[in-house]
Amino acid sequence: MSKVNIKPLADRVLVEAAAAEEKTASGIIIPDTAKEKPQKGKVIAVGNGKKDEPLTVKEGDEVLYGKYAGTEITVDGKEYLIMRESDIFAII
Repeated sequence: MSKVNIKPLADRVLVEAAAAEEKTASGIIIPDTAKEKPQKGKVIAVGNGKKDEPLTVKEGDEVLYGKYAGTEITVDGKEYLIMRESDIFAII
């Protein structure tokens, strides 16, 4: 797992997005301009949660999130998303 010097606050979660699909199921190669943003990723760091609401996700969880969820940030040349736990739909 990646070690990042970022500690999200409150109910925020730092997610490393999965790689975008390179091919379709039938084998057609997708060009960079047509690739969709991935909607799943791996939780890298979590905040402490809110006072009355502890977080349900933990570091290392694979999660599904909304297409436009979170804010993209770059740390040490790697791209991450930082989002609220409520933007996460499921743990897979």
